[in-house]
Amino acid sequence: MNTLQNIYGDCLVFKATKRWVQRGVSRVLSDVFLSGVVALMCCNTALALDINQANEAELDSVKGMGPTLSAKVLKARAQGTFKDWQNLMQRVSGIRHNKAQQFSEQGLTVDGQAFNTKP
Repeated sequence: MNTLQNIYGDCLVFKATKRWVQRGVSRVLSDVFLSGVVALMCCNTALALDINQANEAELDSVKGMGPTLSAKVLKARAQGTFKDWQNLMQRVSGIRHNKAQQFSEQGLTVDGQAFNTKP
């Protein structure tokens, strides 16, 4: 190890590998796992989809939307963007309180806003 350290002592990869060995492989794996969990927790925000920006395929990917409902959304949106969830529910038949809540829980927003269950 001394010979390798003399030869590769300034190498960043060597230093990182040496640190991993010193810290123990299990600790490194737990750090990697923790990083993955944090990334997944942040995914919900990253996966937010605004109904005023979404294309047909993106709308179809929302569970419970389907091609018929997404076509209604796109047709209504062609008349103008949706101002809020109430505006969406008034203009698109098939989207009421329960559907709006279901879509919002999946990350769908209207003008950047999640569905508010309070009147």
